[in-house]
Amino acid sequence: MAVKTKELEAYINTLLKPELFKDYAPNGLQVEGKTDVVKIITAVTASQNIINQAIKQQADVLLVHHGYFWPGESPVITGIKKQRIAALINNNINLLAYHLPLDAHATLGNNVELAKLLKIEITGTLDAIGNKPGLVFYGEFAQALSLEQFNHLLIKVLGREPLIIDGRQGKQIKSIAWCTGAAQDAVQYAIDAGLDAFLTGEVSERSYHQALESGICFIAAGHHATERYGIQALGQHLADKFHIEHVFIDEDNPV
Repeated sequence: MAVKTKELEAYINTLLKPELFKDYAPNGLQVEGKTDVVKIITAVTASQNIINQAIKQQADVLLVHHGYFWPGESPVITGIKKQRIAALINNNINLLAYHLPLDAHATLGNNVELAKLLKIEITGTLDAIGNKPGLVFYGEFAQALSLEQFNHLLIKVLGREPLIIDGRQGKQIKSIAWCTGAAQDAVQYAIDAGLDAFLTGEVSERSYHQALESGICFIAAGHHATERYGIQALGQHLADKFHIEHVFIDEDNPV
């Protein structure tokens, strides 16, 4: 079966509600391609390698978490941006991208999907304001974990060794806040809430001192590694709803 591109985008917008977020890049259709969609490729980032694979697999839509037109980058279409966009246009492939709305979604989002994999019982979010959904989730493990147990769990689920700053000095971890991607400064929400640990993708130099002096366990588990799951869940949800094909491509990224 096929679905119209405009219908697909409208449905995703209704589902993820991007209008509720002040985001860093446009959410939704970023590059227009075919009017009918039979096959979706999902990936974390719309890199040239992912575009090449989408072309090879004859995708109608490339649906990603990290698209284009970020603040601070040059607005001109030159260099690698020109090559990427030209490849999409020349092969008539739609590029759809959803950033913060995908992080925050209550059933398909990056944070919720990561919690499922780590078996964290979600309590709520720490940063919701009014009708704006929160991005910093918090909850608890069914049983307290030693730092060694938590480290092994992360390696098993994410397939990589996390960087851990143990401000708790070996105490067990029961309560935790998390925000996938580059949310290292959101550790303050976990500190203010008196939680045992904070998990995100990236780390900054200042995070080391902040964790040690605040007595919290800070875990940087990888930006890409923590954000592989929402886009997969969204792609499969769309495939089930519209009876179209979905393939997720996981491009290795150590960051």
